[in-house]
Amino acid sequence: GRALEIGCGNGYGTRLILDVFGADRVDAFDLDPDMVRRARQRLETYGDRVRIWQGDAAAIEAADATYDAVFDFGIVHHLPEWRPALREINRVLRSGGRFFAEEVLAAFLLHPVWRRLFAHPLDDRFDAGSFEAGLRDAGLDLVARRTMGESFAWFVADKPATAAG
Repeated sequence: GRALEIGCGNGYGTRLILDVFGADRVDAFDLDPDMVRRARQRLETYGDRVRIWQGDAAAIEAADATYDAVFDFGIVHHLPEWRPALREINRVLRSGGRFFAEEVLAAFLLHPVWRRLFAHPLDDRFDAGSFEAGLRDAGLDLVARRTMGESFAWFVADKPATAAG
């Protein structure tokens, strides 16, 4: 089906969505114009199966119920206000659509060593449980969760199917 990658960086994740997950078409965006340029170069051989633009995960430029799947390869933890992004993801997912998230958790981000090496927002960071609660609050149903200690987590959540969907 049709997929969206938030924060596509240089386009590597978009290739995975096409080649491994088997999406027919992927729309992808990144806040950084240089990353958008790099992704376009990396993905030019996919032609009209890929659309890339500069955008913001808290205000996704797509109509309601556009995507069968949305992918987050470690982007939501970069957002100072991460909950609006989860609501936006729910908005753009079709009824019965699926959200795949790979995330860095608060214990990693707030560790003194990593704080010195990486620039991330530090207020209101999430652990696996609070991210799961954020998914629920956004209207998504958790299907699976896997963690690596208290540092990293992977989530799969579905937008509930409606009678019309």
